[in-house]
Amino acid sequence: MSNADDIREFLATRRARLAPGQAGLPSFSRTRRVPGLRREEVALLAGISVEYYTRLERGNARGVSDDVLESVSLALQLDEAEHAHLLDLVRTANTERPPRKTSTPSTVRASIRRLVDAMNGIPAFVGNGRLDILYANPLLEALYSEQFRDPVRPVNSARFMFLDPRARTFYPDWETNMRDSVAALHGEAGRNPYDRGLSDLIGLLSTRSEAFRVEWARHDVRFHRSGTKRIHHPLVGDLTLAYERLELPADPGLAIVTYSAEPGSPSEAALAELARWASTRERLSTATDR
Repeated sequence: MSNADDIREFLATRRARLAPGQAGLPSFSRTRRVPGLRREEVALLAGISVEYYTRLERGNARGVSDDVLESVSLALQLDEAEHAHLLDLVRTANTERPPRKTSTPSTVRASIRRLVDAMNGIPAFVGNGRLDILYANPLLEALYSEQFRDPVRPVNSARFMFLDPRARTFYPDWETNMRDSVAALHGEAGRNPYDRGLSDLIGLLSTRSEAFRVEWARHDVRFHRSGTKRIHHPLVGDLTLAYERLELPADPGLAIVTYSAEPGSPSEAALAELARWASTRERLSTATDR
């Protein structure tokens, strides 16, 4: 398996977005036929030969050192996530014998499930890099009730984002959330290029969503560690929640994701109402199962 196309397209898109003036170079707009920097300008900024950089951008990354990648990253003004992605792509290119296609973790240890269940008042779930929801507490299932209406398991946030029309109502900032989802999947594809489940998901979304195809072609990557998310819930209305992604070192590839509301805010009241609804639903479900 060769990832030469991934390297070429990633570097080319990073180069195209950077204007000469942003890199401290003079710009001669009348003679410039391509957007962004030329290859020779990137080579100049990185302190390497044009031939060496051209070989790298064409996808031939065998034997490229970390020092060179650091210089190229600085020249292209890559952020932390983009630099890590470049390293992942080159690591794959230098793998002598690619492993068989594998899958990211899909099971959650009992102790982690207990921890998630103990987060009373906090919607929480365990997810992997391809945006599967592998385990969730009742409040998260209530918060994400629209996603859990999908009978396919595990629930997948990217599948909901692009293939379910309710996503555009559920996420008032759908465009931002959509870009974050694709950027997260791009990063995961760089880290785990042989993940069969991930490649199947990307194939599904590529064939069924024009929005996904367009965004995927941008080759943006970013870390999705913390931030604010707005949700419009069909039962309790609008919520603005802070999210945190807590990596699980003992379970590489898995993380606990939590949502919390500002104390005293309408979102906190909405979460409390949602918790009451979730508790009632759980009691009714338990009574039905007896």
